Amino acid sequence: MSQKLLRSSASLLLKSKNTTIRSSPASTLFSQFINNQQQVRTKYSEKVIDHHKNPRNTGSLDAKDENVGSALVGAPSCGDVLKFQILVDDNGRVIDAKFKAFGCGSAIASSSYATELVKGKTIEDCMMITNNDIASHLSLPPVKKHCSLLAEEAIRKATEDYMKKKQAKKEQNTSEATSSNNSS
Repeated sequence: MSQKLLRSSASLLLKSKNTTIRSSPASTLFSQFINNQQQVRTKYSEKVIDHHKNPRNTGSLDAKDENVGSALVGAPSCGDVLKFQILVDDNGRVIDAKFKAFGCGSAIASSSYATELVKGKTIEDCMMITNNDIASHLSLPPVKKHCSLLAEEAIRKATEDYMKKKQAKKEQNTSEATSSNNSS
């Protein structure tokens, strides 16, 4: 039965106070529909629903910027893919974070919350963030723990990418200074 028919059946039932339907296929499907809707509400916390409906910090940063760390991670088991980026100031503190995700509501919520979680933290603090920090804040159901693992992996890889860029820049500066001293 189509969603449109279920909605119109629900609308008729809500308008009619004295209507009783006995185990017709429509009433059975309608009951299943209502039960599924109630399960969705109890299965996911308000925080997950809010971050899914109103994701924070979506978008991209300039990956070529030496102060931007980028990560692209995925969960082959369910098809979730996450691009996660951080922008770090000269003091080693995350001042911005962005994400793009293709996945379920829990993956989007975990990614959205992860961007909020890293902002204002040092690189060292970001490396200490675990999937449990994300899952417990969002009250993710156990079956969606892989979404918080994906966000943790993205934070870690974006942080590592930033640190590699900084190390490469430091080595380049050292090499240039050595070359400059040798030519004098």
